[in-house]
Amino acid sequence: MSNTKYILGHFEDPDDLMHGIDSLQKNNVSIYDVYTPMPIHGIEDKLGIKRSRLPIVAFCCGLLGTLTAFSLIYYTLVHDWPMIIGGKPAFAFPDFIPVCFELTVLFCSYGMGIAFFYSNHLFPGRAPRVMDLRATDDRFVLAIDAQANPYPDKIEDLLKNAGAVEIKHNERKYVSYE
Repeated sequence: MSNTKYILGHFEDPDDLMHGIDSLQKNNVSIYDVYTPMPIHGIEDKLGIKRSRLPIVAFCCGLLGTLTAFSLIYYTLVHDWPMIIGGKPAFAFPDFIPVCFELTVLFCSYGMGIAFFYSNHLFPGRAPRVMDLRATDDRFVLAIDAQANPYPDKIEDLLKNAGAVEIKHNERKYVSYE
C-alpha cells in the first residue's frame, strides 16, 4: 500500500479547474475537495455540496433570544416586581419590543459565529488543514483521495489533459510516540 494520501492537481485558471472537475467526474473519480483563492460561481453544484444549515441555526438562535428577552421582561415586570407607572399596565407589550429585538440580534450573531466555528473545526488550538499554501495565493488546487481511487496514473493523465500545471502527491505522515 502506498503512503500517498492525496493527489493534488494545481491549476492556474478557474475554467481549467472546472474542466478538470468535469473530466474527473465523467471517469468516476471521486474528488475530496477543491481549494481556491477566490469564490467560483457554480462550483458547489458541480461538486454536489449541500446548502448550508447556518440559516436554520440563525433562526433558532434568534427565536431563543426573543423568547429569553420576553420571558425575562415578563417575569420581572409582571410577577417579580410589578410597578404601575403613569397608569400603564404591567404587561405593556410595545415596551418589550426594543429589548426583544436587541437580544434577538445578540443571540443570533453569537449563535451563528459559534455554529460556524464548530462546523468548520476552527476552535482554538486546532492546526489548520491546508493542502497547499499556494491555494491561498494564486493556485486552484483539486484534491483527490488516493486511497479511494486506486489508479493514480489515470488520474494524473486526466489532470494533465484538463490543464493542470503541476501534480503533487501528499504523503501520510506517521508520528511515532516512542
